[in-house]
Amino acid sequence: MSAATEIPAAIPEPPSSDPQGSGAARRRKGGLNADHGRWAVYLIGPTLVLLAVVIGYPVVSAVIQSFQLDQGLDKATGLFVEGGFAGVTNYVHWLGQQCGNAACPPGNLGSQFWVAFGNTFFFTVVTVALETVIGLWMAIIMNRNFRGRALVRAAILIPWAIPTAVTAKLWYFIFDANGVLNHVIGHQVLWFSDEWASRFAIIIADTWKTTPFMALLILAGLQLIPDEVYEAGKMDGASTFQRFVNITLPLVKPALMVAILFRVLDALRIYDLIAIMTGGGGGSGNATVSLSVLVVDQIRQGFNSASALSTITFVVIFVVAFIFVRFLGANVVQTQAAQQKGELK
Repeated sequence: MSAATEIPAAIPEPPSSDPQGSGAARRRKGGLNADHGRWAVYLIGPTLVLLAVVIGYPVVSAVIQSFQLDQGLDKATGLFVEGGFAGVTNYVHWLGQQCGNAACPPGNLGSQFWVAFGNTFFFTVVTVALETVIGLWMAIIMNRNFRGRALVRAAILIPWAIPTAVTAKLWYFIFDANGVLNHVIGHQVLWFSDEWASRFAIIIADTWKTTPFMALLILAGLQLIPDEVYEAGKMDGASTFQRFVNITLPLVKPALMVAILFRVLDALRIYDLIAIMTGGGGGSGNATVSLSVLVVDQIRQGFNSASALSTITFVVIFVVAFIFVRFLGANVVQTQAAQQKGELK
């Protein structure tokens, strides 16, 4: 072949000044992640600032007040004086049940802290356990296909839709000495005067009201389970109980743990049901007192000491929530991400 007909060598392209490619190429290659991140900051930023003002400021203010003495009378002069720096005196007052240099006498709010602490966790454990079992049973029923299912779902949600104050008054009349329940059982029970009777009255009323909430959240988890999984279990010869234990419970666990977490946090703050039904007392006077009831009672006597009790309650609830999210699998976001990662593999 002659020199005139030779094919010229390819001319190399000049090096790009942008080692990662142009902006348009990066957008085509990586999508709009950068723009999405920027817009996320713009949209979420104002909400975070608002939450910091609405939630952060009261929390910080309560912590600061908890280290201050309440206003009161000076025993030496008999004059009304402002409170000063108290250090951890308010916390010792509650945790150690100390009033000054001595133990708080019976009847003082400081002497009721550990009773209220035990009542709160007793109510939480018993009510959440009952609501989980009954709510799971109700959710399984509502998840089936039958005639009138929509009506059943609407009827089950009625107790949860009723305001708590109305629920408390309703059950107050039911548990009255001359109420419906005593006529039905044919026995005169003083539900609000007996220690354990008053506690179980609160448990029954709270379970009746909030079980539909548990059922609703669990039902949402059940509806995500494909029918093919149950059909495969039937073909393998699994019984109804085996399908429930090996299919339903493992697959509904994320929704179940989130529902339990929500109810635990709500039960730890229980106030209105107790305050209306038993006046915050019951039995000998403190059978149904909870931490929230104690906080409200203390506010009437001194804000700073009540702030210390509120801070203690906040720390207790935070620790419980941390345990659920970190160790008991209530982090639904992380669970879903792990499931998606496993599906990709």
